[in-house]
Amino acid sequence: MSVVEFSAVSKSYLLEDSNTRRLAALLFPRHFSSPRFTALQDLNFNVRRGETFCIIGRNGAGKSTLLQLVAGISQPTSGAVRVAGRVSALLELGTGFHPDFTGRQNVFLAASMLGFSAGEARRLYPHVAEFAGIGDFLERPVRTYSSGMLMRLAFALAIHVEPEILIVDEALSVGDQAFRQRCLRKVQELRARGVSILFVSHAMGEVKSIGDRALWLDRGKPRELGPADRVADSYLAALAEESRPPRQPSAPHLDGRPALPAFSDRPPDWLDNLPSGDGRRGDGRARIHGFALLDALGRPATHLAPRDSYVARLSFEALDSLERPQAGVLIRNHLGIAFSGVATPRSRCPIPPLSPGECCSVEFRFTLPQFYPGFFSFSPTVFTAPDRQGPPNEPCDLVDNALTLQMGKAAGEVYGSLHVTARVRWSKPSIDQELPRA
Repeated sequence: MSVVEFSAVSKSYLLEDSNTRRLAALLFPRHFSSPRFTALQDLNFNVRRGETFCIIGRNGAGKSTLLQLVAGISQPTSGAVRVAGRVSALLELGTGFHPDFTGRQNVFLAASMLGFSAGEARRLYPHVAEFAGIGDFLERPVRTYSSGMLMRLAFALAIHVEPEILIVDEALSVGDQAFRQRCLRKVQELRARGVSILFVSHAMGEVKSIGDRALWLDRGKPRELGPADRVADSYLAALAEESRPPRQPSAPHLDGRPALPAFSDRPPDWLDNLPSGDGRRGDGRARIHGFALLDALGRPATHLAPRDSYVARLSFEALDSLERPQAGVLIRNHLGIAFSGVATPRSRCPIPPLSPGECCSVEFRFTLPQFYPGFFSFSPTVFTAPDRQGPPNEPCDLVDNALTLQMGKAAGEVYGSLHVTARVRWSKPSIDQELPRA
């Protein structure tokens, strides 16, 4: 059974600067030809009861407009929107809150507007207060709240008013990690209870972990609708393709992989392209010219998959004499923490000394462990071996976050940062064996 249904829905807005002309265009559309902005165009989809339906797309794609139509905040220009059930919307932080009322007063006001009696609101309030976890601030005016506290109160209220349809926009992005995880667990609980959820997020890991289906909007038009995993992968692949600089193909090996040059040769064109990163740092004794991450088939990686094999290739030029050059790739999580990586010092393939002007290409073949779903970035670096007793040397060149990709959902749960594979043995004492006493 569908609880939300869009039938040929379009939404456009007048672009008149004058309020008078805008009103006249609304009242007498045949006599005023005003420019319009089309936010949504010809949407046809439905959301089933108990389904988590995700809406993804770039900023300005029309995601928030779609949610406003479901919440009844605005009406479609053409087509029909049908909604069956009580809607609890978490769209913009503080929407519906009176800034001069306390958090407690706003909870009671919102409950009464949703049809709760005074007694029901009093029974509801302790649960909202406990989940929000903002303590004495509940007795202070909402205008004194930080964005994080406002989000805590808004989310706690939205999930405790017994919704049949829960709408969640990007509001969770301002919360701390612990509260964000608690919210996602609560979303899972509501989902198990049969609550339909419309969820907008730019975090594809969340879309894959909680979504049943996803709609990809592109400039107000539907680009893909289907299982959340498939649509999220298509979206990430498109983003990766758009951000990748143009490259020229090089001569392939017999096995189809691009050929690596000798250490003293200048790198080919495909290794002379460096994805845009978050900046670079180093002492300037070397310069990285190119970096690429390829999948097991030699294609540029568009996303990451647990336990899949990859090839990281980087090329650099020595701008000074490097007696013991070394290279590596740092892997950072979404918090920017470099918690893994690959490097030549841990291998048995040392790079020979390089003179100024010489170029070198390095290839790393590795298998990713089973990380949690999320974004991971790759930072290529060139450095020199430190003295035995001295501190680590400053990098010659390091390109921060040259490439950022989404890790897909693993087959099983990942507790913490990664899944550690273990071989397990167990034994069962025989009946006649004397067990140790407690």
